[in-house]
Amino acid sequence: MKIKNYMKTIFFLLCLLFSYKQLYAQDNFITNVNNRTHQSLGGKWKYIIDQYSTGSIGFSPLYENKKPADKTDRVEYSFDQAQSLWVPGSWNAQKDELYYYEGSVWYRKTFDFQRKLKNSRVFIYVGAANYKTDYSFNGKRLGTHEGGFTPFSFEVTDLIKDKDNFLILGVNNRREKENIPGMVTDWYNYGGITRDVTLVEVPQNYIDDFTIALKKETALSKEKEIVGSIQLTGPKHPTEAMIEIPELGLSKMIHINKEGKGNFSFKTRKVELWDPENPKLYTINISTDEDHLSDQVGFRSIETKGTQILLNGKPIFLRGISIHDENPTREDRANSMDDARLTLEWTKELGCNFARLAHYPHQENIVRLADELGILLWEELPLYWGIDWKNEEVLANAKRQYAEIIRRDKNRAASIIWSIANETQPDEARNHFLTEVAQYIRKIDPTRLLSAACKKDSWHDGDKSKWYMVSDPIAKELDIVSFNEYLGWYGGDPIECREKNFKIAYEKPVIISEFGGGALQGFHADSKTRWSEEYQANLYKENIDMFERVPGLSGMTPWILADFQSPLRQLPNVQDGWNRKGLVSEKGRKKQAFYVLQEYYESKKKQYAKK
Repeated sequence: MKIKNYMKTIFFLLCLLFSYKQLYAQDNFITNVNNRTHQSLGGKWKYIIDQYSTGSIGFSPLYENKKPADKTDRVEYSFDQAQSLWVPGSWNAQKDELYYYEGSVWYRKTFDFQRKLKNSRVFIYVGAANYKTDYSFNGKRLGTHEGGFTPFSFEVTDLIKDKDNFLILGVNNRREKENIPGMVTDWYNYGGITRDVTLVEVPQNYIDDFTIALKKETALSKEKEIVGSIQLTGPKHPTEAMIEIPELGLSKMIHINKEGKGNFSFKTRKVELWDPENPKLYTINISTDEDHLSDQVGFRSIETKGTQILLNGKPIFLRGISIHDENPTREDRANSMDDARLTLEWTKELGCNFARLAHYPHQENIVRLADELGILLWEELPLYWGIDWKNEEVLANAKRQYAEIIRRDKNRAASIIWSIANETQPDEARNHFLTEVAQYIRKIDPTRLLSAACKKDSWHDGDKSKWYMVSDPIAKELDIVSFNEYLGWYGGDPIECREKNFKIAYEKPVIISEFGGGALQGFHADSKTRWSEEYQANLYKENIDMFERVPGLSGMTPWILADFQSPLRQLPNVQDGWNRKGLVSEKGRKKQAFYVLQEYYESKKKQYAKK
């Protein structure tokens, strides 16, 4: 009897585990949403607060959208009578009473539906919701997505109706030890559906995805080679697909194997390579007898050689700036092309050809606009303070989130660096975790460079000279060594920059991934007075001179373009909940240090133009 009960328990637990995995499993999400038949579900959504994150009110599951059957029926919630929140957007920025709220909020959107494609398959695409999202449609729970900054989608073909559809997303932004990021961050934890939600139609057999790139070995050749693959999905996908690049006069019919995949290559002497001075994009058309998909793609190569970064085979200095995915002027997470344009126009004015999208995946709009404007990008996950390095589920989560952002952005010429960590302390568990992540990224996207903001140590060479040594063991897995340095802000005086030198344990290019200090825009004093614009400007001058002595210096991304909200920054009448290291204030006003960096970048541009 005991054995029988034991076996029943094991069977029950296995069923639960299978159910859990099924619930969390996500088929490859729909890509290139704006290039498909689609409509936004943005606008006002009804919401209910679920402070205890139980998923139900009065024992009634919220995803069911339950309503009283008659006057005797007890239902203790009502989406119909609830208040509204705008989507996309965080709940913190929209309701004063939710400014510091961390927990669950359940959103409901109702809509009618009329097919634009005959016999189509229908998906819901969520650009991002922070952090964990339970999704259901017309009363059926469909799954859960974890990760506050990467997209996901789910199919509703068999559930959607002509009238009275309801989509419910239960979003929980509560910080947890096993999350990515962990418990403490130096940015605001915006909760909610922070990017657009889109209804997407595709044929029964559709073009699921494609990859296309310049073969880097041919970047300097007269005849260049473009290579890639196409993936079809459906119950009976075609055996052929056509790919065309009309402007180059290239087209080819591709054989599709039984798994739905086909590979292709083109050789051409006509292609113009994408670079910041000439961000040339080509229209790519892919078609089958059922489906058609277009996209705009640039062709470039990126690699390293010794201590140099080579774009299209030529050395480049990355004149960069770090950016948060936030519109400071309206104090919310960025979510539109207008938000992206505001940020990147400041970046261009600064003289940058490069931006670090810190500390998590940013909205797709900014990546696509960078393609158009010619701004190279560093992208990363929030593998940041307090990650549970020993937890294998956290490692699997990191790999899953990297797969999602790589799937979204792999065809963007602007995106050149995946970064795997920021300000993490080396130890056996952390080194193993990040090595696994690095090797996983190389496997699924070998076309880009790897970096991380590595650990830096003080070092003395026997006399009184002070050095910094960068010998973080994870750098062995990277193409570029990067580190953060705040001398003159989190220790020392800016004048000490004149005494510092650096040793890099690896013969690789170096990017200074962060430096800087805070200033309250409009506060003026001498260069010794902290929080003044003059202090920040002088700090930049001294730091820039110091970093010119770094062996293999190939770029920098000072911290940061614009002031941003952070609960760690509470100095009254100075910070007031804002990290003040921005070169631009939350009102859009430039500080003196903006022009210091602008002048330096103009000199670097001229220097590299002569090479």
